[in-house]
Amino acid sequence: RYHPDKNADDPVASDKFQEVTFSYSILSDPHKRRQYDTSGFEAIETDSQELELDLSSLNTVNTMFAAIFSKLGVPIKTTVSATVLEEALNGSIVVSQLQLGNPVRKKVEKQTAHFYSVDITEQEAKKGLVCRVHSTEKSKFKLLYFELEENGGLSLALQEDSVKASKVSSAGMYFLGFPVYRFEQNNSAPAAKDPDSAFFKRLDSFQPCDINELKPGTHFFAVYGDNFFKSATYTIEIVCAESFPTEKEKLQSVEAKILTKRAELSKFETEYREVLAKFTEMTSKYTQEMQTIDELLNERNVIHASYTNNPPLKRTSSRNKSKSSPSFKFDEEKNQRKEKKVKDQHMEGCGSEDDDSSEKKTKERFPRKRWLNIPFKVDRRKPC
Repeated sequence: RYHPDKNADDPVASDKFQEVTFSYSILSDPHKRRQYDTSGFEAIETDSQELELDLSSLNTVNTMFAAIFSKLGVPIKTTVSATVLEEALNGSIVVSQLQLGNPVRKKVEKQTAHFYSVDITEQEAKKGLVCRVHSTEKSKFKLLYFELEENGGLSLALQEDSVKASKVSSAGMYFLGFPVYRFEQNNSAPAAKDPDSAFFKRLDSFQPCDINELKPGTHFFAVYGDNFFKSATYTIEIVCAESFPTEKEKLQSVEAKILTKRAELSKFETEYREVLAKFTEMTSKYTQEMQTIDELLNERNVIHASYTNNPPLKRTSSRNKSKSSPSFKFDEEKNQRKEKKVKDQHMEGCGSEDDDSSEKKTKERFPRKRWLNIPFKVDRRKPC
């Protein structure tokens, strides 16, 4: 009734829609609803809330933008469609019967849910019950648990978002008769900004589940398609924990160790911060001392070099040195004089046509082949 698509220019409807959306975000989340029942709106407002969207209430354009932001790494937490919750509460849903230990593989469309019921005996309730859903296609989904109301409808009591790990996405609920904890993955954006704080707060979201055991009777689960545009393919399986005594014992032991480690992290963070501050101080001092020592040594070298009466040498390039080399100039001038002398003698011998004897002497003294083969190439490797 108050949706912006139906009331584009109505500010009153827009404000009303925001109030309805805020109320729905509390009532549709069991954790927020419990906070509200305990402490009212103050607990909701003081708690750090992520952006939450009901994708079924968005139009195509807004859904596309939400998908793009999600792909870019912006954390967008989605909620179960209000239509699905209303149909469950009114009892206008189709429920499929599940048998313990028999997995079922199906495909659920986006923003819709498949409902399942399972009957357990008193003995099975004491041993514990585990419901797991996984998707080999890494589809995004929510695993939901509903409680039966007096009017025959179903109200949402627990929900688990699927988590991608290795080659599958999965979610599970464990009712084992002792406190079982749920762990929400921290966002990568805050961790990138302050990895130290992200490390010490990593176990803060390790909190106990609201329901630890189930009573004999019929219980209701649902798989909700949480993708933006496509359907989710999944396999759901409900088993009795009686066949897994070793796993049950290990889970209780590991979670006890995690709780101990969470308590130790608080003390370790204080020690780490103190040592890190001292290390930063020492590193800064180390850099300053190194710079001071380098400056003093350079100043000492300058003073040592000042003890001389000779002017400082000016460096010239190797190219200039080769051009001004005295040995090279001397060899070149010597060859030029030798070549000129030979040519002059030859011209003098050829200037007198009547003096045959002089010409013969000149030819004998300087044969043509000999003076044409005079080596003019300078060997630069030989010293002057």
